[in-house]
Amino acid sequence: MSQLRFDNNTCQTLAQCVKEIENSTDAELVIVVRRVSGSYAQADYLFGFLLALLVLSFLLFSPFDFHMYWVPLDVILFFIAGAFISSRSNFLRRLFTREKFRSKTVRTAAAAMFYEAGIANTNAEMGLLIYLSLLERQLELIADRGILKKVPAQEWNRELNDMYAVGRKPNPKEFQAALVRFGKVLAANVPATGENPNELPDMPRFEL
Repeated sequence: MSQLRFDNNTCQTLAQCVKEIENSTDAELVIVVRRVSGSYAQADYLFGFLLALLVLSFLLFSPFDFHMYWVPLDVILFFIAGAFISSRSNFLRRLFTREKFRSKTVRTAAAAMFYEAGIANTNAEMGLLIYLSLLERQLELIADRGILKKVPAQEWNRELNDMYAVGRKPNPKEFQAALVRFGKVLAANVPATGENPNELPDMPRFEL
């Protein structure tokens, strides 16, 4: 799934979806979609190193003759090329990092966004962040205390698992459908009272 599918049209559609959900609930949703949640330089360097090592092995053991002064230059160039290729490839970055590292990266970025975007500072503690990171194929959902107090734990966990499943194969239509289902849960347990002002923007943040 390419992040290119999460385009401006998707952004507008999700913004309308958020407005409709917030008409029926006091919860305030913020959606963030990012291409990547952290630096994967170590994966880029590792791929560059392996490519350079492969080239070095070829140069040393090849039956063809090479001038030795070209060897260091070739190794350096292929290292740089490998690192660059990896930096443009979600597949390679996932391949050369552990799932535990990727999960921690997304959780850290989502937690930072929860405070950075002011979601933790709503008057009624009704802020809710839905954070989707495309490279890691992971979704994080962070809700403030006002919401967690009102939604039964079993129902919350069930919906949370559904949202996580969508994050593993991010697709705009499935993401929107899961959002609508989640909105119904919020409407049933955290209904709109007309007393909670809209303190957070409805427009999703796309950082692609």
